[in-house]
Amino acid sequence: MTAEYVLRSLLMLFLALLSANASNWLYLAKLSSVGSISDEETCERLRGLIQRQVQICKRSVEVMDAVRRGAQLAIDECQFQFRNRRWNCSTLETMPVFGRVVTQGTREAAFVYAISAASVAFAVTRACSSGELEKCGCDRTVHGVSPEGFQWSGCSDNIAYGVAFSQSFIDVRERSKGQSPSKALMNLHNNEAGRKAILSHMRVECKCHGVSGSCEVKTCWKAMPPFRKVGNVIKEKFDGATEVEQRKVGTTKVLVPRNSQFKPHTDEDLVYLEPSPDFCDHDPRTPGMLGTAGRQCNRTSKAIDGCELMCCGRGFQTEEVEVVDRCSCKFHWCCYVKCKQCRKMVEMHTCR
Repeated sequence: MTAEYVLRSLLMLFLALLSANASNWLYLAKLSSVGSISDEETCERLRGLIQRQVQICKRSVEVMDAVRRGAQLAIDECQFQFRNRRWNCSTLETMPVFGRVVTQGTREAAFVYAISAASVAFAVTRACSSGELEKCGCDRTVHGVSPEGFQWSGCSDNIAYGVAFSQSFIDVRERSKGQSPSKALMNLHNNEAGRKAILSHMRVECKCHGVSGSCEVKTCWKAMPPFRKVGNVIKEKFDGATEVEQRKVGTTKVLVPRNSQFKPHTDEDLVYLEPSPDFCDHDPRTPGMLGTAGRQCNRTSKAIDGCELMCCGRGFQTEEVEVVDRCSCKFHWCCYVKCKQCRKMVEMHTCR
């Protein structure tokens, strides 16, 4: 083992620890014992924040409950989107909540960073529109008559404020590293791609006014897409993510496709630096690498949720279990639905 190898290994470990800090703020979702984040003293006690995030917390205490909701939103959406994959966004009670997966330059880490940045922008924007925050409200720049002839009115979502807060709070760890290493560039790119998943799918919602429901006058406002739509978009970007490497162009460090035959990625695409592990086996030395033993699988599917791929060739076991479903539902006037409970036996397949 050469001295150069040892130094390189220590450097990689150091960079991994730095990157881990960048997503530690997601631990806010685990702080159920902390009530509302309502004063500056609470900011000092929040685990997972670096000092500059604590300073932002103190300056914007009223926004922090929305940030905590954003952390939970990110975890929930990650678990939904990856529910049928070998790595399914299982969380730990330690930091980082997803374990070592987010400290590596993989496409899974790319997804986590993108969905996390998007979730904070979404949650803070929603808090603005609901009147929860004094610092922001509806987007007052949307007014007058549109080129299509309808009247801008109502409460347009103030996505500009949500995105700006997400940039300042989420990106601060990467930007505080000075000369950005490749992983910082990757994380910053994916953070922005996550926010663009909201910006590029903003929609116009309208309400008609007139006699007997006619649409003589139509008022409209701009609204964010449902967060499930945002998650779907980012998951599609995950599936088509580009493997990149850092190069120096003049005095600037940039990320370019590792394979020169691939077209350059856009600002909305996800990028990653290294291939993912197979996630097949539990590795006690790698927190978050839980393996697929005991996971449910689909015996008839040929996709990643199928028993052949999910179980990594180890085989699976089948047992009959009883499930209870609602059935024979009837609507009763007025106004409720009454259902019976039906029991049935189904086969459940789990990986060995």
